Amino acid sequence: MTALSTLVDLISRHAADDGLHSTAIPGVSLARAAAPTVAMPVVYEPTLCLIAQGRKRVIAGGRSFVYDAASYLVASIDIPVMGSVIEASEREPYLCLVLDLDMTALSDLALRHPAPADRSAVPAAGIELNDTSPELFEAAVRLARLLDTPQHIDELAPLAVREILYRLLTGSGHGVLRQLANADSRLRQIAKAIAWLRGHYTEGCRIEDMAEVAGMSRSTFHTHFKAVTSMSPLAFRSQLRLQEAQRLMVAQAVDAAAAGYRVGYESPSQFSRDYRRLFGVPPAEDARRLRQEAPVALS
Repeated sequence: MTALSTLVDLISRHAADDGLHSTAIPGVSLARAAAPTVAMPVVYEPTLCLIAQGRKRVIAGGRSFVYDAASYLVASIDIPVMGSVIEASEREPYLCLVLDLDMTALSDLALRHPAPADRSAVPAAGIELNDTSPELFEAAVRLARLLDTPQHIDELAPLAVREILYRLLTGSGHGVLRQLANADSRLRQIAKAIAWLRGHYTEGCRIEDMAEVAGMSRSTFHTHFKAVTSMSPLAFRSQLRLQEAQRLMVAQAVDAAAAGYRVGYESPSQFSRDYRRLFGVPPAEDARRLRQEAPVALS
């Protein structure tokens, strides 16, 4: 069996049902879908998404990323996206290994294995696709195989995760990860501001507040924020608000007006306009549709 077919087998056995499944390995989840899914909002945190079978589309700030087993996705910041499985069937379901990025291990590896300095003042994008190498699949198989021998996870999983991070750092798409590992990089400064924003998005925070957290001037912050997220800071905040409002309406049956108010909107009409612009339909109609369809949560 090739590394890819072995990974398909491992994920199939440990994620027998559709959905996103946590595992006994810290920071590792497995995703499965036996059919294409509707686009659903989710906030990606720093993570690696390695597809073994099927295909997925992720939209962030108007940019579309379509990937499968030939390429992996890395999210380097907390970023709201719309994600949908676009290729999957009962016979060949979508299967994906999701790994949370360990910043301590990543930073240590970056110091041990330095690369030529990147002189670009522009931070890397918050989401990137890169070609998947055979070595990366082999490392992923070594990690996933530990699910068959849970007694070895505590000792061997950190080594397998470290190998995966090493493959990412030394592969062709290492730029974003090296910027993420560098505490002084523009990407890390933007990531710090985004983390603050996720805790304050229901408030009337200003761009100046976010820029101060990032340690940048207002104009510099706005430029670098858009380079990383493909969104302006205020558009990013709006998407966080609207995704949370959708969750409140679907999961807690909160009515549209109350949901808009709870996420920071003072005007119901403005909430409805922004919601329709992002999701394509009015909030109450969208909530009814999603409750009926009962979408499967996937990374």
